[in-house]
Amino acid sequence: MYKTLEQQKHNTLQIQSWKMLGWLVSIQVLVAFVARSYAPLGVLIGSDLSLTKAQLGLLPAALFFGQAVISIPVGFLTDQVGTRRMLLYLTICLGGSFVIMSFASSFEMVLLLIIIGGLGYGSSHPASNRGILYWFKGNKRGTAMGMKQMGITAGSALAALVLLPVATMWGWRSSLFIASTLLIVSGMLVYKFYREPTVQKRSSKDSVHFFSSLKAIVQNKGLLLVSLAASGLHGSQTILNTYIVIFSHEIIGLSIFLSGILLVVSEVGGSLGRILWGIVSDCFFNGNRLIILLIISISTACISIILATLPAGVPFSVMVLIIFIIGFCLSGYNGIWMNATTEILPSDQAGIASGYSILMGSLGVMIGSPLFGAIVDKTGSFTFGWLFVFLIMAIVTVLLRIAIAITRKGKLMK
Repeated sequence: MYKTLEQQKHNTLQIQSWKMLGWLVSIQVLVAFVARSYAPLGVLIGSDLSLTKAQLGLLPAALFFGQAVISIPVGFLTDQVGTRRMLLYLTICLGGSFVIMSFASSFEMVLLLIIIGGLGYGSSHPASNRGILYWFKGNKRGTAMGMKQMGITAGSALAALVLLPVATMWGWRSSLFIASTLLIVSGMLVYKFYREPTVQKRSSKDSVHFFSSLKAIVQNKGLLLVSLAASGLHGSQTILNTYIVIFSHEIIGLSIFLSGILLVVSEVGGSLGRILWGIVSDCFFNGNRLIILLIISISTACISIILATLPAGVPFSVMVLIIFIIGFCLSGYNGIWMNATTEILPSDQAGIASGYSILMGSLGVMIGSPLFGAIVDKTGSFTFGWLFVFLIMAIVTVLLRIAIAITRKGKLMK
């Protein structure tokens, strides 16, 4: 009888955890749907506001700048107020700023509002990561995190598929207004139906102070190394997304249409990677996230060498295979990264640990892509650009090997 009651309790908890994952995935999709809307709507925004290509390039930089600024403070705040309340706050911040942006008439105002929206976008990662950490045990967490992280690529794809057609009919302002309002309403629904696990509740006197938490984060060598590695991976992911169309069209000789299809292939590979890498980590490596990151970095380094040596006229089918694999790795590593950062430190510091690592990853985005472009401009060849990615992956591989040794030593000493 006792075992039956325990089994029923366990089953109920399992069902509840997957329900909560559903809410986390849905809000992640809608956050990316709104935050990444600058990509499909960029052409229309630029035409309306008479923007240069350089000004259009500042739109994603503004989003990630906002994310970088907020990452650590919001990580700490999430540890204090919990996932449920933070999800409401961030949807109002992101959705509200983009609603106002739909009425903006100057580039400076648009840029400012995207930065503010980036504060909300950056808040979504620590908040949802903490939800995964508390609702799922280690042997299920990689899969759950991968599903949640897939919401980012799904939201980005959904923005391109939905917002651009709507914008061509009603204008980018109406399209953005509708999407942002939907996000705010969804945030309210999540606040109503999402539940925090009972084990998460803490008294205020148990809360750690911000600076003591930050000190523990900075002094953790394992987290620092993983975060530096993530910076390289995240920067390389942005390089792939930014330049693969140009590379395929100008160097390989594919049409613009087929080059664009390769970007879709990369995103599809990344979406599958975010789930499958988590499953592989849970089922075959006993939840060891660092080993998976190491495999990803080595695989990406090998593909970078292939890209650097590709001649013009490579068949489209071969390019599909190559880009799918590198997308599977570079766009699929995020869930494993998020799990690694939240599991290195105690669970009550999961939010600030995520924030710290996301800050480092954001720096990689803001530095890596411009450097790649500068190398291509200076040398007049993509070969040296892809070799630059190989160099990044070589450094990432070394960092991860050291991180694995440190964490292994730490476990042995316990």
